[in-house]
Amino acid sequence: MEKLFVKCVKLNRDNIDNNRYPFNIPCLKNFDEIKISVPVTFFYGENGVGKSTLIEAIAISLGLNPEGGSNNMQFSNYDDYSELYKHLIIGKFGVPKTKFFLRAESFYNVATDISNNGDLVETTYGGEDLHACSHGESFLKLVEHRFWNHGLYILDEPEAALSPQRQMTLLCYIHELAQNGSQFIIATHSPILLSYQYGKIMDVNHNMEIIKYEDTEVYKIYKNFLNNPYGMQKVLFEDLS
Repeated sequence: MEKLFVKCVKLNRDNIDNNRYPFNIPCLKNFDEIKISVPVTFFYGENGVGKSTLIEAIAISLGLNPEGGSNNMQFSNYDDYSELYKHLIIGKFGVPKTKFFLRAESFYNVATDISNNGDLVETTYGGEDLHACSHGESFLKLVEHRFWNHGLYILDEPEAALSPQRQMTLLCYIHELAQNGSQFIIATHSPILLSYQYGKIMDVNHNMEIIKYEDTEVYKIYKNFLNNPYGMQKVLFEDLS
């Protein structure tokens, strides 16, 4: 068994209303327990099934800012997170050297908070204001300078900020860090990230079942489309005529 900081996530169903948000979202209807056994775990699922809601709640339960950042970053621009975190039980083992919640949709707010602390930029982020870079460049700069060995990292759809080439760069960072004692929990539907051969994919669409990469819908769709893009378009556009 790998030495992991988070080995399981349970939902305490006492005093919850299954007909009320967030407990009525698809991924929580039959939720019992997630067991984590490898350093890189992916939550994969279609839009709207609740993977971001779940990963956000895990991050908050671990003491991280809902909008992203480390446990020392507690800024708030808009409190729209759910109460799910209050009902999660995290099986924690050991203390990571550092923790960070990185989500593409609110990364601007994280970068602003970092920029407001000049000393932090100089000592931790390579001396360059993250706002001086493109979205994708600043995203990777943060990973490069702020993600350390023996850390715990929660990522919510990081591919939204990155080109395919940059996603492959991120994959290299993830692999190197995982090989040096770090743990990742990632919500994504990037076929590049999901391909990581040492990770495990949990299918949020189907009660967190562990699924092979080649059996994911995103793999099948991309494969079929790239093998025959014009034929696929012909089929798609027939519905519009």
